[in-house]
Amino acid sequence: MTGKQIGLFVTGGIAAYKVPLLVRALIRRGHSVRVAMTHAATRFVTPETLATVSKQPVLMANDAFADASHVAHVEFANSLDMAVVVPATANTIAKMAVGIADNEALSALLAFAGPKLVVPAMNDHMWENAQTQANVHHLQELGMAVLPPATGFLAEGYAGVGRMPDLSVIEAFIQSYQPTPFLAGKKILISSGGTKERIDPVRYIGNDSSGKMGAALANVAAAAGAEVTLVTTATQPVLTQVQVVPVSSAREMGAALTAHFAQTDALIMAAAVADFRPDQVAANKIKKQGDAALTLQLAQNPDLLAGFGAAKTHQVVVGFAAETTALLANATAKLARKHADLLVANQVGVHQGFNQETDAVTLLWPDRAPRPIAEASKTEIAAEILAEVAPLIERHK
Repeated sequence: MTGKQIGLFVTGGIAAYKVPLLVRALIRRGHSVRVAMTHAATRFVTPETLATVSKQPVLMANDAFADASHVAHVEFANSLDMAVVVPATANTIAKMAVGIADNEALSALLAFAGPKLVVPAMNDHMWENAQTQANVHHLQELGMAVLPPATGFLAEGYAGVGRMPDLSVIEAFIQSYQPTPFLAGKKILISSGGTKERIDPVRYIGNDSSGKMGAALANVAAAAGAEVTLVTTATQPVLTQVQVVPVSSAREMGAALTAHFAQTDALIMAAAVADFRPDQVAANKIKKQGDAALTLQLAQNPDLLAGFGAAKTHQVVVGFAAETTALLANATAKLARKHADLLVANQVGVHQGFNQETDAVTLLWPDRAPRPIAEASKTEIAAEILAEVAPLIERHK
């Protein structure tokens, strides 16, 4: 998602001081950002700051008829493609739940007919209050997407749930938004990142995989309503509702995936799993011995994709094929060899594939012609892949 007109509706929580950085991040993504503020929000961040970083006037209290040519909150609403309430206080959430519009920001929000995203941030007791939970549930019933708060250090000086998620997670929430919950009720298991095979306590054999595609798949799947488990060696921004299982080696990844595989509807193996590992791992750092060369004996790792492809019952199994040459020929052979239901083939190399913000892939099935997807952001690629996974899940029931 790029080039959208995004409205940020800033309400009176302490986390409002972080919003200028979110504005900058969204502009770097190619979006245009407009800001509406409640009066309480101005006590934590100034309208001048947000006007400066957004390069657009800020909608404030008493602006309704400041320009006689239009009603300010209606003009504001009509200009947007998406509305994001950030931070959303318990008070604002309660008002939204019953349609109260007692300030310009809430009036504009009520006038906006497009997608609404809500980022709650508040004290843990306020978040866990039954009334707040009921209000949040009602917003979701009304079709709004809600990013659950994170657990962390609160303004009160202790750790608890209610903290506004990191800005990179909010950015991912916005970028990953899906208009329909096409994976609602489904369990999606995803692997990501490059595995690390230890040589000694300070060295390992690895690869250049960043885990960005796996994180994009996890975020889009969660945004589409799925229950998502991400088994990963990487640290990438993921939505707070994604269950993250950190691992390191191929065998650790295999064990973690096996623990969840029986209950999953689809396994997507986006990880770059090492084919080999050192046969012996040194207990201490290996020292140079003069000019002598170091020889490592490598043992073969389990083939995780082939193993799960052979073991599947109702599950959809999706693999990735990162190739440097003969992309379609190698990927087609891998599709059959691994018993995959869908294979995502991509060319990798210098400035291509690994650790990039964009990718270009080809989707392959056992019973269909290949489908190329032109270069796009990894979030957009992930949405295309998951749109193909959804009907496969239904077919495998």
